[in-house]
Amino acid sequence: MIELPAEVAAEHISVVVCTYDEERRPLLERALEALKHQVIQAVAVIVVVDHNPRLLGALQADHPQLTVVPNDMNRGLSGARNCGLALTATSIVAFLDDDAVPEPDWVARLVLAYGSADGQRVLGVGGAIVPYWARGRPSWFPAEFDWVVGCTYKGARTDPGPVRNMLGANMSFRTQELRQIGGFRDGIGRIGAVPLGCEETEVCIRMARRCPGCQIRFEPSARVHHYVPRERATRRYLLRRCWAEGLSKARVAALAGRSSALADERGYVTRTLPKAVAQALGEAASGLHGAPLGRAGAVIIGLATTTAGFVVGHLAWRGKWLSQRLIRWGRILV
Repeated sequence: MIELPAEVAAEHISVVVCTYDEERRPLLERALEALKHQVIQAVAVIVVVDHNPRLLGALQADHPQLTVVPNDMNRGLSGARNCGLALTATSIVAFLDDDAVPEPDWVARLVLAYGSADGQRVLGVGGAIVPYWARGRPSWFPAEFDWVVGCTYKGARTDPGPVRNMLGANMSFRTQELRQIGGFRDGIGRIGAVPLGCEETEVCIRMARRCPGCQIRFEPSARVHHYVPRERATRRYLLRRCWAEGLSKARVAALAGRSSALADERGYVTRTLPKAVAQALGEAASGLHGAPLGRAGAVIIGLATTTAGFVVGHLAWRGKWLSQRLIRWGRILV
């Protein structure tokens, strides 16, 4: 059993889980079951259903002990999260994806990390996201691109400490601070199955700017296991997601400035990815055929696709093109 300091134990936490698709319900049920078995229980579990009345009615009937509500804000993940934030009555709000299963000490580890920053005020805490591949990890899929499937990737921070932003499947914030900056910004992030993102990056940048000297913190022991379905373990999905990431990063750069929006990405592109390619080519030169060359190719093509998405997205935001047009282009291209 984890023992929390008295001042930390007083920081109560609610968990918001956003969902939208009846076909994902078995995954959602796994997440909700895991939340029932936490060593320290969340004060409330809020399930926000994004514009799906039939799913909403079924969940309200089957889970009367939970707060199950419709997203009464703009359609999409940002709106659904803001809906959950509006209903939160605790000092910390955590967000868990509907296809992620937290480990039994997840809630406790998040709460504990709010008191572990050596005097700096912690605004948010995120944890490690471990991929659970439905059919096993493809041999060609580079660990450096695990962000494509919403998971902690090789090259990211692995020890406890400050980070620019958290990943959306496993993150938490001080409720008051998140409300004061207006929550998640509409116009960024996933809508249904459209793989846009970066809304958590933008909100973390905005929150840190409002409170200089405070920090967003990574806590690797607060772990969740993120389900990766077969259709996302494909080259086609990797390219679609990279294209969408480029578009999303361009939007964040337009809102927050390139310096903040691309600070982590510069190191990732100049150090992490070249090292990944060199390692794969070294393995291939040593006689390991197929998989190393496939990983090197995935890194190069993934980077090129993301860069192309960013360039087109930058031009689009400047010209105020419709984002749906860009999404359609991405589907045609990849």
